[in-house]
Amino acid sequence: MDVPNRQVRAWHTAGTIRVYQAYSASIAVPALAAGRFVAPFKRDRMTWVKPSFLWMMYRSGWATKPGQEVVLAVELTHAGFDWALAAACPSHYERGEFADRKEWADRLRTSPVRVQWDPERDLHLQPLPYRSLQLGLSGEAVDRYVDEWTVSITDVTDTAHQIRALLRSGRREAAAALLPHEPVYG
Repeated sequence: MDVPNRQVRAWHTAGTIRVYQAYSASIAVPALAAGRFVAPFKRDRMTWVKPSFLWMMYRSGWATKPGQEVVLAVELTHAGFDWALAAACPSHYERGEFADRKEWADRLRTSPVRVQWDPERDLHLQPLPYRSLQLGLSGEAVDRYVDEWTVSITDVTDTAHQIRALLRSGRREAAAALLPHEPVYG
C-alpha cells in the first residue's frame, strides 16, 4: 500500500473528527465531568492535539508516562478542525513553503496554530515511513477549541491499557481489532 508522506488520517463522522490528548487525572477528570476543558486546564499554554491514536500511544507510553496517565478522545467539529488547519503554520521552516525564513518566522509568530508532522506509529509503536499530524493550539485557537469546537470528551485510557495487555500476551490480532478506524480525512 502506497501511503502519502503527509496525510490526515483520523476517526471521523460526517460532522466531527476525533483528536487525542493525554493528561494527568487532575486535568482529565474535571474535563470529563464538564464535557469540555476547565480549570486546572490552562488556556495560556500551547496544547497539542493528535488525530492518530497510535501516535498518542507512542507519546504517552500507552497512558503510563507521568502527567499523561489519562488519554482523552476529543470530538471536534469539522469547521473547527478545518479552521485550525487553515490557520496553521509549520513549526519548522521548510524550503518552498514560504518565500524565505523571514516570511515563515513572521507567520509563525502570528499564527495561533502550529502544524508538525511526525512519523506515524505501528501497533508496536515503531515508526512508519509516513507522517502523522499534530496541531499545536495557542491563543485564539485554544479559546475556540475549548468554547466552540469541542463536541464531547471521552476517556479511552482503558482501551489503551487493553491493547497494551493484549500485545504483551502475544495477541496482536485481538489488539488490532480494538484500534479505532482512522481513514483519510478531508
